[in-house]
Amino acid sequence: MTSTKQFCISKNAVMDSWRCIRSNKGSAGVDGESIEEFEKDLKGNLYKIWNRMSSGTYFPPPVRTVSIPKKSGTGKRKLGIPTVGDRVAQMVAKQYFEPLVEPSFHPNSYGYRPGKSAHQAIAVTRERCWKFGWVLEFDIRGMFDNIDHELMMKAVRVHTDCKWLLLYIERWLKAPIMDENGKLNPRTCGVPQGGVISPILSNLFMHYAFDKWMTTHHPELPICRYADDGLIHCRTKQEAICLKAELARRLHLCKLELHPDKTKIVNCHPTGSVSGDIATKFDFLGYQFRPRSVRSKMGKMFVGFTPAISPASASAIRKTIRSWHLSRRTSIRIEDLAEWLNPIIRGWIQYYGKFNRSAFNKILRYLDVKLLNWVKRKYKKHGKYTKRPKEWLGKVASTLPNLFAHWAYVRFPS
Repeated sequence: MTSTKQFCISKNAVMDSWRCIRSNKGSAGVDGESIEEFEKDLKGNLYKIWNRMSSGTYFPPPVRTVSIPKKSGTGKRKLGIPTVGDRVAQMVAKQYFEPLVEPSFHPNSYGYRPGKSAHQAIAVTRERCWKFGWVLEFDIRGMFDNIDHELMMKAVRVHTDCKWLLLYIERWLKAPIMDENGKLNPRTCGVPQGGVISPILSNLFMHYAFDKWMTTHHPELPICRYADDGLIHCRTKQEAICLKAELARRLHLCKLELHPDKTKIVNCHPTGSVSGDIATKFDFLGYQFRPRSVRSKMGKMFVGFTPAISPASASAIRKTIRSWHLSRRTSIRIEDLAEWLNPIIRGWIQYYGKFNRSAFNKILRYLDVKLLNWVKRKYKKHGKYTKRPKEWLGKVASTLPNLFAHWAYVRFPS
């Protein structure tokens, strides 16, 4: 660090940011440079970032755009991928900016925040669905793509007057986009999904557009928000109807729009009967909330409004399992198959097995069916009958009960 630089940015901050980016991995940006290639001249690359950021001459390169399938399985969404060097620069800004804004955020904002998780959001929603009879479920149409830059910078200036931070955040907001055909397009609004600093900026925008507005105007109604998906718990149907219209007006002032197909009023009474135009279930963060049979701590059965893996999430997982084409991979050993699949299976179990695991176990049994098909194809001596391959796989499960991660939860044969 030298006194001749315009901005005081530590070299250690750049190095710490690089360590975070390396651990997060990720794809190459418009320059095609991977993390491994960036690391070949690590000292020179990090010095270049520090020198330019400290001098005020750092200009973000264009953001590469790729289309990825939506989790719902319908349609695609665009993901912005900055270069490795730009991700390091954004991380420098994030590590400085996050402590300034994080204390101001609403306690019921759960997306992309330290110490917050989707499971916490689901747990608090489950509890509130027992206390409140109605929910306004809302989704903001293209939130990341439609955030107004002028309003965004206004929100940033509330929390910092740091000149280099303001300079580079504005440059990142305006960094051009390179589409999949290689064409450069200017960015006039929005933040790129995939940018390191984008989650903080989008949370800050929604803090003023929604969270703080709700606290001021409807402090009696609990909210839960995860990025652009949110819930407002209401006491009556009429209250939810009025609030929906009021929220639409509020978001319009912030140059955002409710998604007409994904915003709805839901009746959360477990046994309540309503007209056909009112929903009695909703999906949130990969789980579906609806009336289900629940066993109390005393062992008695009752109907509760509870979460379990959503049909859309279950369908997406089955689609992924089918895409593996296990029955064609007869050249590998079962131990190698387990080594390949277990990290994926553990991730599913950790997320979807948190609430109502019995519903998720159906997916695990479906995986066992595919493993059984693999055995049939690999060991043709067992013939076409199901019994022999099932006995063979059952013997493996008995000898090596932890070979596949899900066997600890669903014993084979089930």
